[in-house]
Amino acid sequence: MKFKDKVVIITGATSGIGEACAEVFGREGAKLAITGRNSNKLEKTAENLKAKGFEVLPILADASSEADNQRMAEDTLKHYGRIDILINNAGISMRALFQDLDLEVFRKVMDTNFWGTVYATKFCLPAILESKGSIIGVSSINGYRGTPARTAYTASKYAMNGFFEALRTEVMKKGVHVLVVAPGFTASNIRNTALTADGTSQGESPRDESKMMTSEEVAEHILKATVKRKRDIVLTSQGKLAVFLNKWMPGILDGIVYNQMAKEKDSPFK
Repeated sequence: MKFKDKVVIITGATSGIGEACAEVFGREGAKLAITGRNSNKLEKTAENLKAKGFEVLPILADASSEADNQRMAEDTLKHYGRIDILINNAGISMRALFQDLDLEVFRKVMDTNFWGTVYATKFCLPAILESKGSIIGVSSINGYRGTPARTAYTASKYAMNGFFEALRTEVMKKGVHVLVVAPGFTASNIRNTALTADGTSQGESPRDESKMMTSEEVAEHILKATVKRKRDIVLTSQGKLAVFLNKWMPGILDGIVYNQMAKEKDSPFK
């Protein structure tokens, strides 16, 4: 068991990559603290994990709330006495052209994806400095390459990447590991719950989820990268190609990305 008795906090752990991370780290002996905004989903997830023999502390918390993040860190320390790994996974997406987008939607995405990461990291950092543990950010290929109709999501992931790059150099001599994970398209519920121009939920993914990397596969990659204390990982061949092309041929990629997004179901370009 690679993480026996290590305390792992996972934000947004009631579905998708977060729930899968709880499973894989739990199997490696970690003591879990999981968060979610929906009390029913949180309790159900905690019960499922406990039924598998994992030690779990469910914490009802909104990632966008500074107070909730502070309480998350405090409750975990009170219950377990330490924090070894923080997985900043909580996030929401959006899909609408910027010209049509209500700015409140932009703020909501930034509050959850970026500020939620900042808050959680701020309040967990003292304990992680003490344990010489790991801080993990579940970012996105959109943290390297922007895509149309996802301006707020892209901005939040670029901001997350920059935050962790700066933080990494601050703590690199203090024994703390900082990992940024950039999944490609992953089969999860993030596209189903993506916000539209007016803030309502999209309700249905515009992409074929069956052809995507699973949340469980992403979680396994995160586990292995944490063991090896890697700096960053980019997942899926499509994701790796996008990052490469954006670095060396960004103008060409502009056209490729436009054409790909224009083919999506109910594309805003049509």
